[in-house]
Amino acid sequence: MAETKNMTYQGIMQELEAGTYRPVYYLHGEESYYIDKICDYIAEHALQPEERDFNQTIFFGSDVTASQIADAARRYPMMAERQVVIVKEAQNLKQTDALEKYMKQPLQSTVLVICHKNGKIDGRKREYVKAIQQAGILFESQKLRDRDLPAFIDGYLRQKHVSIDTKSTMLIAESIGADLNRLTSELDKVLLSLPEGDRRVTPQVVEDQIGVSKDFNGFELRDAIVNRNVFKANQIINYFDKNPKAGSIYSFLPMLFNYFQNLMIAFYAPKKNSQEGVAEWLELKSPWAAKDYMTGMRNFTAMKTMQIISKLREIDAKSKGLDNPNTPPGELMKELIFYILH
Repeated sequence: MAETKNMTYQGIMQELEAGTYRPVYYLHGEESYYIDKICDYIAEHALQPEERDFNQTIFFGSDVTASQIADAARRYPMMAERQVVIVKEAQNLKQTDALEKYMKQPLQSTVLVICHKNGKIDGRKREYVKAIQQAGILFESQKLRDRDLPAFIDGYLRQKHVSIDTKSTMLIAESIGADLNRLTSELDKVLLSLPEGDRRVTPQVVEDQIGVSKDFNGFELRDAIVNRNVFKANQIINYFDKNPKAGSIYSFLPMLFNYFQNLMIAFYAPKKNSQEGVAEWLELKSPWAAKDYMTGMRNFTAMKTMQIISKLREIDAKSKGLDNPNTPPGELMKELIFYILH
């Protein structure tokens, strides 16, 4: 059996799909998506449908004690190879001593799945953590960083035999963000809209199905700024000023700050003249992702980049009302864009 230490979501799913089940799965972390996927797979595949009535038990952490869970886990399956015990909302469990004791001698015919969302297991409970790791798998489901979203979107669609271009990927990532449950729900909606003969996601499909303008969005704004396209940048800003629901300074500031912060780091890359070198330095998923930073280093000096970062902080403070009694967000954004491009 494979080592349990630092198993990834993909590693766990490969084991499960191969029919290998561990006695214990403790799933914790800030990202509920992976916790739900693992738990749901076990619930749907570990037992045959006719076996579930007597061999699948679901508890909720606020309604049960650790002793009750341990007692259920110690039962033997009825006319089945295994039983499954699932604990949802395990972050609400008050005491875990009985579970810790169970973990030290888990029943091999029980698959115990503990779902601890919106946080991590208390790191001070070292013996409990150690017992979980010895019994099965302790998996932390972490939030994806914004820079990881394009790869997630591309991979999710590829599994469905659907292709997507770079611009469409960025539009979806920027408009939906890192809430993976919402993101996959929107992607599923897009998938349903695609005709059988054309399994491609294009900017027009994104605009039609998700409601993100393919011409006026944060991705296009950043592209205009990176390429110092003054006319296009101002055109987009004026559009958002007239259509505040389509985008606002509060969503664009983090995006621009992240870009210029990375651009500042890129200036210190040992191989800053190489797209591959910059991608490696910035820990980007692929060399193409470094293209905007190569362009940025040609169009902005390191000194100007530093000044832009300072200006972004100033505008951010003003957008929150600090030293700004009455300047509206639209005017602050115009002030920022003028400063960046001149």
